[in-house]
Amino acid sequence: MAALPTLAPMWVIAIPFIGAAAIAASHNHPRLRDGLGWLASIAFFVAVCGHIEPTMSGLGATQTLGELLPGVSIGFALEPLGLLFALIGASLWLVATLYAQSYMKHMDYPHLARFFACYAIALGAAAGMAFSANLLTLFIFYEILTLSTYPLVTHSGSEEARRGGRVYLFYLLASSVGLLLPAIIWTYAATGTLTFQSGGIVDGHIAPHWVPVLLGLFAFGIGKAALMPFHKWLPSAMVAPAPVSALLHAVAVVKAGVFTVLKVVIFVFGVETLSDTGAGIWVSWVAAFTIVAASLVALTLDDFKARLAYSTVAQLSYVVVGAMVATPLAVIGAVMQMAMHAVAKITLFFSAGAIQVASNRKKIQQFDGLGRVMPYTFAFMTVGILSIIGLPIFGGMWSKWYLLLGSLQAEQWIVVGALLISSLLNILYLLIIPLRGFFAPAAEGVPTEGLHEAPLAQRIAMGVTAGGCVLLFFYPEPLYELAKGLVL
Repeated sequence: MAALPTLAPMWVIAIPFIGAAAIAASHNHPRLRDGLGWLASIAFFVAVCGHIEPTMSGLGATQTLGELLPGVSIGFALEPLGLLFALIGASLWLVATLYAQSYMKHMDYPHLARFFACYAIALGAAAGMAFSANLLTLFIFYEILTLSTYPLVTHSGSEEARRGGRVYLFYLLASSVGLLLPAIIWTYAATGTLTFQSGGIVDGHIAPHWVPVLLGLFAFGIGKAALMPFHKWLPSAMVAPAPVSALLHAVAVVKAGVFTVLKVVIFVFGVETLSDTGAGIWVSWVAAFTIVAASLVALTLDDFKARLAYSTVAQLSYVVVGAMVATPLAVIGAVMQMAMHAVAKITLFFSAGAIQVASNRKKIQQFDGLGRVMPYTFAFMTVGILSIIGLPIFGGMWSKWYLLLGSLQAEQWIVVGALLISSLLNILYLLIIPLRGFFAPAAEGVPTEGLHEAPLAQRIAMGVTAGGCVLLFFYPEPLYELAKGLVL
């Protein structure tokens, strides 16, 4: 079988941007617009897959566009962590395209060319981050991702959407410009380089007592990781259409946040350095608090998407915890959590949108009995929930297993306690939803007569991602080997 072509990184990143321009230009031709959306997502997926073999064999593509300062360039280099992030984006963009085209038409949203163009730009920005060879390049695409998703959050044009968009933009720009950028400048001033290196670049260049401070600037400056108190942007963005929520919470934005955290820990500080010094422990405690606090808030919310938003806040901190505990097993768990959570959470946001399309219901108390009318939607939702809880036979079990083992290895009992409490709370605030849908009497005053299942395209999309949750349980080895190569 012939190997897929390996495009230069710049051209892989360019595919979604070129697709966005073509989609925008076809705004008067809906069928052409949709076809171009498919063409861009398929071409991007194939281009990313072309980098799997060389990257895993240690021959990841590199490219430098130009040096701005000594040791500071716009450059690209793909390694296994970046490959994973790119593959998450490329594979889930395909499924999201099928879902989004159906959802946006059924909900009769206007300006679809602008919507799908910004959707493509967001995936291009995520790809730019995945391929980044240094902190400057990553920061540039990080900001492009923020700006390109703002029109998606505010797409409906309502006052609520504009207000949510302002919160979204403020938190992400304020954290990145006020904290992340100073951390990058400090790193360059101390080390003379911003280039990612295996084992890190700061060891020996920054006094040990300053390392936790610099790490804190990075951790809170990466607002997309949603550590409390820099998490408010995420529930505020729930005013967006369901396909945007799926993009924000499963594919591009939040995964860009935790990807950046892992990239900084592994290639700027070094896992061994953080493990030996314990510099990240205080951040792991903040993340542990975020896990429990966000789960408790989720328990109180009746709006399904709002509950999922706070679930995402908690689940992102699983990755931060693993990175900051910094034992090899914890980091492996954190890397695996990126993929496991992406597939499970996109399934849940797909189900939220499908319920809205079929019944115009958003409140969980209105879901009673609805599972008997929409059995496929609620069955796929259940699979995603069980994966997030971390039960066999679903992929989320593996990431939680390694996170627990790594935290036990480091004797971080606060983290262990947070992970266990969170799993119990997940059962209370997530599993109860499909149970009510399947077994509770229909909600009083909210009849189910005349309702029907979600459109076929949306059911297919949910089925694919729910199937992915199961597949990742039985075939976790490629993901484990990729993660292990980063730390062992």
